[in-house]
Amino acid sequence: MIRRALTDQQWERIKDMVPGKAGDRGRTGTDTRLFIDAVLWIARTGAPWRDLPPEFGPWYTVYTRFWRWSRKGVWERLFKHLREDPDFEYLIIDSTIVRAHQHAAGAKGGLRIRPSDARAEG
Repeated sequence: MIRRALTDQQWERIKDMVPGKAGDRGRTGTDTRLFIDAVLWIARTGAPWRDLPPEFGPWYTVYTRFWRWSRKGVWERLFKHLREDPDFEYLIIDSTIVRAHQHAAGAKGGLRIRPSDARAEG
């Protein structure tokens, strides 16, 4: 059993906007909510697609569906829809969430402005 990332309330907000539901052209997705949970797992952990837990299904199938949705603009439409009424569940940003590059710490000095030769002589 896997832990769901989407709450029932969040799923209700987007379920009618995602492709692959009954009534859509083409193949119907087997479990679209599970697929979105898999994508959220990848985003949350930063793991490579190959490390996706098998409970989400074959990693390549999930990746291919993610890529197709990206190409068709599904993610962009979802984000635009959700930004109209944000729930601010993940609004806090601090150093435990945002990682800095190893060279971002310990800078010495800073920008040094040297006068040009013409100014130095005058």
